[in-house]
Amino acid sequence: MPVISLITDFGIRSGFVGVMKGVIYRIAPEAKIVDISHSIAAQDIREGAFALWRAYSFFPPSTIHVYVVDPGVGTQRRALAAHIGENYFVGPDNGLLTPIIEDAEGRGRKIEFVKLDNPRFFLPKVSHTFHGRDIFAPVAAHLASGVALAELGTPVSDPVRVQVPKPEKTLDGWRAHVTLIDTFGNLTTDLPFSTLQNRTDILLRLRGAEIHGIAESYGHKRPGDLVAVVDSEDFVEIAVVNGSAVEKLGAKVGDDVDVIIPSP
Repeated sequence: MPVISLITDFGIRSGFVGVMKGVIYRIAPEAKIVDISHSIAAQDIREGAFALWRAYSFFPPSTIHVYVVDPGVGTQRRALAAHIGENYFVGPDNGLLTPIIEDAEGRGRKIEFVKLDNPRFFLPKVSHTFHGRDIFAPVAAHLASGVALAELGTPVSDPVRVQVPKPEKTLDGWRAHVTLIDTFGNLTTDLPFSTLQNRTDILLRLRGAEIHGIAESYGHKRPGDLVAVVDSEDFVEIAVVNGSAVEKLGAKVGDDVDVIIPSP
């Protein structure tokens, strides 16, 4: 039985995530459900996009990723299922899959989309406010049970895409962007350290603050220091040792981070 992952902006107080899991288990009792995150900022499609993009490749082939960051629920926005590379995706057609689609296109991977318009695979009653429970969870469970993607709906080829910022080359380095803020208040950027050719003697500027050099880890600086490190996935990250960079700087997802590379 394939793994089903869940990523939402529901939080954990409401019980919504548990209800979705209940729906899945009633249809596919042998499914293995993994929570990626339920702390995506409310209605923040771009944050959800980066979080899922950074996580999905660590899962086994045929994993079904259910994403519900859905400010358009109950409107005319489409419900979507996709087969991208070796993984499946189920959720609203609102652009959250953009970086995954672009990644697959760049690598020449197989991409298929269907509009979820076959109610046979929904719950009997579909609400206007909880498609995670009524459409996306049951569809994922049916996929896990062996239903073919083509049975779920009508093929489409024009999924919604959102503008996803990417690192930009500048005269003296790079302009990166904050893409994720974790529970510690660390600021992950979209700049891979490998892009810097292993240079650690750089200068970073964000919201009027400057950080000189990249440290080996948080513990190599003093508590309270603003520090740049390389995170576990090779992206440049800004943090405060034993503190919160987001609180210290007032940063948010999408903020520019100027990375200056000294001349030889």
